[in-house]
Amino acid sequence: MSLSKQHVSLRSEREADHSGLDVVTFGEAMTMFVAEQSGPLHQVSLFSRRLAGAEANAAIGFARLGLRSGWASRVGNDVFGSFVREKLADEKVNLEHVLTDPQYPTGFQLKSRVVSGDPEVQYFRRGSAASRMSRDELDREYFTSARHLHMTGIPLALSAANREFARAVIMEMKQAGRTISFDPNLRPQLWESQQQMVSVINEFAAYADVVLPGIEEGVILTGSRDPEQIARFYLNLGVKLVVVKLGPSGAAYYTREQSGSVPGFAVPEVIDTVGAGDGFAVGTVSGWLAGLPIEEVVSRGCAIGALAVQSVGDHEGYPTESRLQQYMEQTKRTDVSAVLSAMSSSLEGVN
Repeated sequence: MSLSKQHVSLRSEREADHSGLDVVTFGEAMTMFVAEQSGPLHQVSLFSRRLAGAEANAAIGFARLGLRSGWASRVGNDVFGSFVREKLADEKVNLEHVLTDPQYPTGFQLKSRVVSGDPEVQYFRRGSAASRMSRDELDREYFTSARHLHMTGIPLALSAANREFARAVIMEMKQAGRTISFDPNLRPQLWESQQQMVSVINEFAAYADVVLPGIEEGVILTGSRDPEQIARFYLNLGVKLVVVKLGPSGAAYYTREQSGSVPGFAVPEVIDTVGAGDGFAVGTVSGWLAGLPIEEVVSRGCAIGALAVQSVGDHEGYPTESRLQQYMEQTKRTDVSAVLSAMSSSLEGVN
């Protein structure tokens, strides 16, 4: 049985209807083995198993907030693929556009445990099932049943086939009048060159309504460290809202009509930084879709990012809507104005 035929039969057998999804995303999910002790990965003997993948993180985050969330991908016909499916299904993520590939495997990764800073991550994903998503398998009805598409730059790095799939998805969503958010989520090690990465990422960002670069990503993608200049670059491409992430200090937002900054949330101890950016996207996009005031939209992103870094794992700290509201009401804020002022001073005479 071919993949596409298997996909149709699986969909027809499901009792659940995917119509009315709030958000859909696509990409690669992997089984992640997290070190149970600190130190170099090659010296670690004990790992715990978790789920990883930027788009899977986002799908889980949206679902926990009460949104009807869907994730499209391929997984291998292996134990890792079964694990990915089960974990996402447990989070109430719709999986009707997830194909099982009989030939290529599900990727996996190893992640170190650190006392502070970013962990070491080693990927085993080359030639994975997810890297072979192609436009021939695109189910237009599945994607356009959602009112919003959230995507990242990671699938764009995996293969030319993934890029064609992404283009096809975007065209279908645009033609259907749906909105799109885009998180660059740069992974330089996955690209042939930085030039290719910058060109492709900016090409796809131009299709989005909302773009969410980090400040360091902005430097690579636009050549400027000034949040306003980074935002202006994308606004000039037609993007409606640009939110520049400034790490624990908060974020700066820009539209054609207004701009401002939002402070972050004080974090007593950073345990694991991976997944914070995906959490930021979940909070920001969910608020934007709800039509909330822009300051609250960005505050939601900052809050989920702060919660994410306080737990081991990529998405384990993502909250429910009630938990998010409680956290935002009770947690002390940081001082983003000082950071922006320092940036402005350092840029004097540069641009």
